[in-house]
Amino acid sequence: MKTTHTFGIRFILRTLKNDKESGLVYARITVNTKRIEISLKKTALVNDWNLSKGVLKGNGAEARKFNSYLELIRSQITDAYRELQINKEDITPDKIKSLFLGESIDSHSLLELVEYHNTTQATTLAPGTLKNYFTTKRYLERFVKKQFRKSDVDLIKLNFKFVTDFEFFLRDFQPMDHQRPLDNNGVMKHMERFRKMTSWGIKLGWLKQNPFENYKLKFKRSERGFLSEKELQAIENKTFKIERLRQVQDMFIFGCYTGLSYTDASNLCPHEIQVGMDGNKWIISKRQKTDTSLKIPLLPKALEIIRKYQDHPKALTRGKVFPLISNQKVNSYLKEIADLCNINKNLTFHIARHTFATTVTLNNGVPIETVSKVMGHTSLKTTQIYAKILDHKISEDMGLLGQRLMENK
Repeated sequence: MKTTHTFGIRFILRTLKNDKESGLVYARITVNTKRIEISLKKTALVNDWNLSKGVLKGNGAEARKFNSYLELIRSQITDAYRELQINKEDITPDKIKSLFLGESIDSHSLLELVEYHNTTQATTLAPGTLKNYFTTKRYLERFVKKQFRKSDVDLIKLNFKFVTDFEFFLRDFQPMDHQRPLDNNGVMKHMERFRKMTSWGIKLGWLKQNPFENYKLKFKRSERGFLSEKELQAIENKTFKIERLRQVQDMFIFGCYTGLSYTDASNLCPHEIQVGMDGNKWIISKRQKTDTSLKIPLLPKALEIIRKYQDHPKALTRGKVFPLISNQKVNSYLKEIADLCNINKNLTFHIARHTFATTVTLNNGVPIETVSKVMGHTSLKTTQIYAKILDHKISEDMGLLGQRLMENK
């Protein structure tokens, strides 16, 4: 730890936006070229201010009183600096300011909490989930830099206003690269992760109040896309000459008949294909996202695809059921497949999971409780979203039927 510092205090006058003849007085603290300013809540006329000495001009009673106050402030800031020296603390302008203002220098910071959460949860959270927490961290860093012009803030600064200001920052944020701005649910996911991290701060005793106490997450329920039976058959019946498209086609169809996510399908191991209690082949595994158990009886189409890849050299090298294709490439190739199959939908691998829940199971009379269990949902409410989608589909189909009946009259 460095024991010698270049330490200085200077009083400066900053003119007001609407009044260039007067200004606010600030104490500028400098330690080893790093500096911070403290507003003294005092004003002075520009013509009365000695710029070089940082005091009021003249020897009048008002000037002497004002300059005595400045010397008192200088003394108190110096005392804070010396206290840090005596306690052999790492001396920074921020710590001197905190001591001067009576704030605890032992308080923890926002990014310290975020870092602690992400580090301790690294082995608990799924890699994709942890990646999202790191993205939220980057947004918090940008927000703090813009809002406070600092790299970090004490947790004492976290309150309801901080939370709502962060939400506004996310909604207003314009990415510089090719990414799209966050939609409402994207903003809410970051707020949800931020809330979970502040909950950790409360449990650790680092936060004395809950900044999210009066804040409500406002998710907008979006309709889940899925393939109709006709669209699914179009993909199943299509023959591709290009191997990469064939592999993605097989993985996607496998997802449609098992309900597995891309991550769970990609990481599926041969030993997780087991004989179930009925003597048939089942997938017996765990969802990587939620760590909930998966027990999925294999439908003939899914079993056929597993057999197709059981001797595939790239799958054998990985020790998995399927060869490795990144999620990004899978979704990119699915766009090609959709075009070639004349499917006018934004086809992603997650559509396969939705198709399993709707077209393959619920639409064929499988009870919603069974579908929920097979998909590894932790709440029946999640599965009920698909039932509502089917209600919408019924309404749509009946509407078309009504039109046809009117046309036939």
